[in-house]
Amino acid sequence: MTDLVDRARGALHAQPFSVLLGTELTHIGADDLTLRLPVRDELRQQHGFVHGGVISYLADNALTFAGALALGPRVVTGEYKINYLRPALNGTLLARAKVVYAGRQQATCQCSVFVIENGDERLVALAQGTVNRLSEPATRGEPEPAG
Repeated sequence: MTDLVDRARGALHAQPFSVLLGTELTHIGADDLTLRLPVRDELRQQHGFVHGGVISYLADNALTFAGALALGPRVVTGEYKINYLRPALNGTLLARAKVVYAGRQQATCQCSVFVIENGDERLVALAQGTVNRLSEPATRGEPEPAG
C-alpha cells in the first residue's frame, strides 16, 4: 500500500495545476481516496464563494485518481457530471471519490465534495464520471493518443 500511496502522491505532484492550487492526497484505500484543498482568497469568485471551477477540478481529479485504483495509472477522465449543492466559503475542501464499477477499460466513479469549517462538514457537490484506461505507449516513434 505504501508504494501505491507514493505513486499517487507522485502523480499529483507531477500536475502543475494541482501544485499551484495546493491539493493534497490525504487518504487512499483499495477503491477510494480523498483529496484535500485549503480554501484561500485566490480560489473565490466575485460573491466570495469558492469558484465552481475549483470544486469541479477537485471532483474531476478525485474521480480520475479513483479510476486509477481500478485501471492502473495510465487513465484520463472520459466524462463527468457535477451537481453543486451549496456554496463553500471558508475552510478546507475534501473530495472523497470511490469506484462504483470497473471493467477492463473503463471505471465509473462517484465523488462527494465537502467543505470543513469550524469542525462542521457540509456537502457542497456531487459528481459522477467515467474514467478510461489509456492504451499502451506507442512504439517506433509513433505519437501517443491524445488524453
